[in-house]
Amino acid sequence: MGKRGVLVIAHGSSKRDWVRLVDDAVSLVALDAPVVASFLELVPDRSIPVGIEALKRQGVTHLTVVPLFVSSGSTHIEEIGHLLGVKRETRLPMEEEPLEVGMDVHLCPAMDDHPLIVDILAERARDLSSNPAEEALVLVGHGSDVAGFYERWETGMRSLAGQLQAKLGFRQATYAMTLPDNVRERLLGLATRYRVLVLPLFLSEGYFTRVKIPARMQGVQVVYTGQAYLPSPLVSRWIEAVVQEAWASGRQ
Repeated sequence: MGKRGVLVIAHGSSKRDWVRLVDDAVSLVALDAPVVASFLELVPDRSIPVGIEALKRQGVTHLTVVPLFVSSGSTHIEEIGHLLGVKRETRLPMEEEPLEVGMDVHLCPAMDDHPLIVDILAERARDLSSNPAEEALVLVGHGSDVAGFYERWETGMRSLAGQLQAKLGFRQATYAMTLPDNVRERLLGLATRYRVLVLPLFLSEGYFTRVKIPARMQGVQVVYTGQAYLPSPLVSRWIEAVVQEAWASGRQ
């Protein structure tokens, strides 16, 4: 068998702090293989082709790709699969041609409802909670207005809400999305009956956690800090886990 390597792909941001959080998480990944982080956009000289070439220079022939995205319902997962030649047929129009990767490629799943992601959210929820039996937890994600992708968002978020309710004992646990936008409606329906805790399902803090979601909460009594998945050491552990699962299954 050839040499294994890992390419972690995140969306990217023009904000240095956002990129630094991703790089910090990737730097803490402990695997018996070289690990490189790349970005879909907005980060100069850190594109997917640049990451692939960096791994090739280290002799990598078998590439395990980790999409650092909250949900497999993200259309960016489809884009990544197309670029890497993993998805020959896509459900969305693609402008770019597939890359000449020159390696055997396996694409891991997104974060979704992985047990380590549940642990991250449980930690965030505990920080907000005072009496779970009288509280309602609302998970807020980006979502999608594209058929097929919305359903994947919903499946993952429903599972997360159910697991967190069972784990922490909330009176209710549900979810809402900015696409299609049902955040305010969901919060208003709960705020008259419970102390409402709101957790954003976002990799790192940014426009959605600081501006878009708070705008939908105006005038509604909720508990919200906007804390995202990063920084958390469990993100690094999640990367290790999905890669090791792929290797153990013989897919790489």
